[in-house]
Amino acid sequence: MKNNGLILVIGNKNLSSWSLRPWLVLKASGLKFKEINIELDTSKTTEIIKKYSPTGKVPVLIHGDLHVWDSLAISEYIAELAADLVPEKNLWPADIQDRARARSYVSEMHSGFMSLRSQLSMDISLRIKIKHLVPGTISDIQRIINIMDESLKNSKGPYLFGEFGIVDAYYAPVVFRFQSYGIEIKNKRVQKYMQTILKLDIVQDWVKASQKEKYKAFSF
Repeated sequence: MKNNGLILVIGNKNLSSWSLRPWLVLKASGLKFKEINIELDTSKTTEIIKKYSPTGKVPVLIHGDLHVWDSLAISEYIAELAADLVPEKNLWPADIQDRARARSYVSEMHSGFMSLRSQLSMDISLRIKIKHLVPGTISDIQRIINIMDESLKNSKGPYLFGEFGIVDAYYAPVVFRFQSYGIEIKNKRVQKYMQTILKLDIVQDWVKASQKEKYKAFSF
């Protein structure tokens, strides 16, 4: 498919979970796009990003004169665009109730799990065994496992709702977090799902690109 004039502005691939989500959605959609990579930990980062978004944050999707910011707004726009241009690609489940569940899970990830985000920030290159999890993070992890298990039990495919979709893109960064911090997952269904995500071609493409980045972690 020819390029549709789509440009995705993202941050460091090793670290930016919010950049990863719409990038995976775009890749899964089959829509061609270009990307602009911005290093996030510099004195000029916000100034540079504000050329594309009034929030000064990534990700940002540019489509002609339209600038869409926030990963969920971008994902919804991609889903609508793909429905017209690539109708065989289903980024949301076809069933109305499954679609509602998937949107609920995406919204929960978009606005919740603050303890997990704080204690287990995404760092794809990291490999440690974290020794202490605060109660909020333990609760977040268990909730995520429950979401995955509940979805997989009723799924007709290897992903949360059959085919890879927006909901899987939203939970992919958590899979990286579990791997990076040595979080033990005893649920067999969830273990298998995590391996499926990690082996997915587009996920592997992101990982390989992250390994080429000069800066692996922010300085604090």
